[in-house]
Amino acid sequence: MRKLVIGGICASMIAGLSACNDDKPATQTAAPKAEKTATAAAVTQALTSGIDFANFDKSVRPQDDFYLYVNGGWIKNTEIPSDRTSAGAFYDLREKSKDDVKAIIEEVAASKDLTEGSDEQKVADLYRSFMDTETLDKLGIQPIQAELDKIAKLDSKAALVAYFGESQVLGGGTPMAFYIGVDAKESSRYATHIWQYGLSLPDKDYYFNDAERFVNIRQAFVAHIAKMYQLAGFANPEASAEQVLALETEIAKNHWDKVETRNSTKRYNKLTLAELAELSPNMNWDGYFTALGVADQSDIIINQPSYIQGLDKVVAETKLDVWKNYMQWQLLTHFAGQLSQPLDKENFEFFSKTLNGQAEQQPRWKRGVATVNGLLGEVVGKVYVKRHFTPEAKTRMQTLVENLRGAYGDSIDNLDWMSDNTKVAAKEKLAKFDPKIGYPERWEDYSKLTITADDLIGNGIRASQLQHEKSLEKLSGPIRKWEWHMTPQTVNAYYNATMNEIVFPAAILQPPFFNMQADDAVNYGGIGAVIGHEMGHGFDDQGAKYDGEGNLRDWWTEQDLKEFAARGKALVSQYNDYAVFDDLHVNGELTLGENIGDLSGVTIAYKAYKKSLNGKEAPVIDGLSGDERFFIGFSQIWRAKIKEEAMRNRVATDPHSPAHFRAVGALSNMPEFYNTFELKPTDKMYIAPEKRVKIW
Repeated sequence: MRKLVIGGICASMIAGLSACNDDKPATQTAAPKAEKTATAAAVTQALTSGIDFANFDKSVRPQDDFYLYVNGGWIKNTEIPSDRTSAGAFYDLREKSKDDVKAIIEEVAASKDLTEGSDEQKVADLYRSFMDTETLDKLGIQPIQAELDKIAKLDSKAALVAYFGESQVLGGGTPMAFYIGVDAKESSRYATHIWQYGLSLPDKDYYFNDAERFVNIRQAFVAHIAKMYQLAGFANPEASAEQVLALETEIAKNHWDKVETRNSTKRYNKLTLAELAELSPNMNWDGYFTALGVADQSDIIINQPSYIQGLDKVVAETKLDVWKNYMQWQLLTHFAGQLSQPLDKENFEFFSKTLNGQAEQQPRWKRGVATVNGLLGEVVGKVYVKRHFTPEAKTRMQTLVENLRGAYGDSIDNLDWMSDNTKVAAKEKLAKFDPKIGYPERWEDYSKLTITADDLIGNGIRASQLQHEKSLEKLSGPIRKWEWHMTPQTVNAYYNATMNEIVFPAAILQPPFFNMQADDAVNYGGIGAVIGHEMGHGFDDQGAKYDGEGNLRDWWTEQDLKEFAARGKALVSQYNDYAVFDDLHVNGELTLGENIGDLSGVTIAYKAYKKSLNGKEAPVIDGLSGDERFFIGFSQIWRAKIKEEAMRNRVATDPHSPAHFRAVGALSNMPEFYNTFELKPTDKMYIAPEKRVKIW
C-alpha cells in the first residue's frame, strides 16, 4: 500500500451513464424518434458551445440552484445502472475508458503469436487468468492455502508481528501499512513510513455508532465473515466472525479520524528505531522490518504515533489465536475477488451491495479490465495514448496550464490580505509547479514480472512483490520525478505536495472537461477549473504547508497565516450548513482542502479565461455570453447521481464534498457569478458580500 500526499479532483467521487426510460407503453412508437432527434441536436450544440442543453432543468432558477438548473433534467431522466452506485460526468468517461481498454486487451489477447515474457503476453494472460472462472472454481481456496497454513502455524506474538511485514509484501491485509515515499521535510530523499490500517469497514465510526443503520451493518458484517469462512471451509465460522469484529473494534479505537489524518504537520513524526521500540515495546520491530527488507533503516516516519502505541497494547492483550483468526480473515477478504465465484459473489454482496447499494455485480470483463489496469496499467497506457490522445490536445492543455499559472500569479499579486514577503514565497512555489499532461515520459518496466494464464492469485502476488522490490530501490536512489501515480487511462487528476507537481492523465482530457471542438469558455470552465483545482491544492490548508521544493516548512508570516486560517474557517462553516440528507450534513473540516481547491480552481480559471480574450468581448454562441458558457461549463462537469448508501459512505470518508455542493459552494462565493446571473439577496444561492470567502 502506498500513501501519498496527493489531492485529486475526484479521488472517489463521481461518474455516469444516461439510461433510457424502458417502461413506456409499446404503442408510443414516436417517443424514441423524438429522443434521437433531441440527442442529435445536443451533439450539434456540444460541437459549437460545448454545452449539453438537453440536461438543463429550466424550472429551476439559476440564481437559486445553478447545479440543478444546468443538470436537473439529466438527473430526473437518468437511472443509475444496476451494476453501479453512481452515474454522471466522471462516470461516463470511466465507462468509456473501460470500453477503450477492453478493446486494447481483447485485440492483444486475440493474437496467436505472443512472445513469452513480452508485455503483450502478460496483458493477454493476466486478462485470461481473471476471466477463466472454470479454473478458479476448481481451485477454490487452494491459491491462498499455503499462506493460511503459515498463519495457523505462527507460534508467538513476535512471529505474528514479523508476519505483518510478510503479508504486506504479498498484498494481504495487516493492522498497519508500510510504504516508501518522499520525506516531507527533506524532499530530496525517500523515507520509510507507517500508516494506520487494518479495518474492513469504511471508517472507525462504523464500529461505534449506535444508530440503527450502523448496528445493522455490523450485524451484516459478522454474517458476511461467517459465510466467507463457511465457503472457505473454516471451522467455527460464527464464533470466529465475532472475534474478527471484536478485534477490529479494538483496532478502530486507536485510529485517528479522517479530519486528524489530513493534518500534514501532525502526521510528520520521524522516530529512530530506539524511539519506536520505546513507544511500542511489545512489537517485534526487528522481525517486521526484516520481513520488509528494511532492517538497516535508522529511522521511520510514523503518521499516527498514538495509533501504533495503542496497537502495541492490543497486540499484547489479545490472544494469539484471535490474531491468527484476524490475519486469516484479512488474507481471505483481500483476495476474495480473485478466488472462486462463490467467494467472489459473497464479497460483492457485503462490500458493494450492503455497504453501497449496488444491485448487481459488474460484468466480469469490467473487473478484468480493472485487474489489468491495476497490475499492468502503463503497458495498456502506451497503446491507449496512441489511440485516444492527440499531440494537439497536449499542446492545447499546455497552453491552458500556463495561462492558469499566469492568472494565479496575478491573483497572488492582487491579494489584499497577504504580505509582500509571503507573496514572494507563494509565487516562487507557483513558478516551480511541475505540470504533467497525458502520459509519462518514461514508462514503467514490467520485464521482471511473470504472468501466467492459469495463476490469477500468483500473478497478483508476484506483482505486489515486484512493486515492493522497486519501492525498496528508491531508498538508495534519487527522487523519481518521472514517476506517475495514475495511468493515462485514469479519469482523474492530482497534486503531489512533496514533488510540487500537478498531473492530468489523458483520459480526463475529454468532454465535458476538455472539448477540442468547443470554444474556450467552456474549456476554461471545465478542464481549466480542474487545472486550477490541482494548483489550488498547492495552496490549500495542507498544501500551503509545503514550499516550492516540496518541503514541509513554514514559509508564512504569522499574520498571513491567521488571515488564511480565518478564511478556511469561514469555508468550513459554509459547507457544514449543506444538508446531504435531513439527518446528514457535509463535513466542512474533512472537505476543506478540496473545497479550497474547487473555489480556487474556478476563480483562477475565470481570471485566465478573461485574460485569454486579450481585452476583446467573447462571442455569443447558442445565445449565451462567454461568461454564461464558462459557468455552465463548470457546473456540468459535476453532473452526478449517487445511491443513498454510497453517498452516506462518501460523506463519512471522502475528503470531497458531494458534487451538488462542489458546484454551488464555489460559485456562491464568486462576485463574477453574481454579476453574470444578477443574483439578489432574495435568491437561494446568495451570500452577503462580507460573508463570501475569497482566498486566492
